[in-house]
Amino acid sequence: MIFEETGFEGAYIVRPELRADDRGFFTRTFCADEFAKQGLREVMVQSNLSRSLRKFTLRGMHFQVNGAEEAKLVRCTRGRILDVIIDIRKKSKTYCKHLTQELSEENALALYVPEGFAHGFMTLEDNCDVFYQVSNRYTPGSERGIRWNDPLFGIDWPCTQPHISGKDASHPDFIHG
Repeated sequence: MIFEETGFEGAYIVRPELRADDRGFFTRTFCADEFAKQGLREVMVQSNLSRSLRKFTLRGMHFQVNGAEEAKLVRCTRGRILDVIIDIRKKSKTYCKHLTQELSEENALALYVPEGFAHGFMTLEDNCDVFYQVSNRYTPGSERGIRWNDPLFGIDWPCTQPHISGKDASHPDFIHG
């Protein structure tokens, strides 16, 4: 695996090293030793799969608080998504800045999201599967969200009328200070 810095402390693009032949390819998608060498979480306690049936489905912007903060390793295993993270770590030099990255079954990239970031994604085509590993168990009472199109962040989403759950649509603007 190749870890590419993103300009956000602790966040990386993880590029697989494919071993390809006429049958297809093989690659490792996670290696605790390699993550530990990068100073990243090497224990992921839960894996999740999200399927979105329609183009421009939006999920996010989610984060956790009160000791339930999660690092995430996110990849799109079918289709294409625009993955988005927002740095909400108050002492960070990139506080309130965001990063977008296209993840797809074609590019096979993963995004490592450290604790202290809000995370979400929008599908760029129908029938997308997003697989992600998380470093902490889901704790419903510690889940929070930020409005996906909060003007504070200026995220350039590819659609202004996404398919979104009522829960995600009701997230408030971010309060910072």
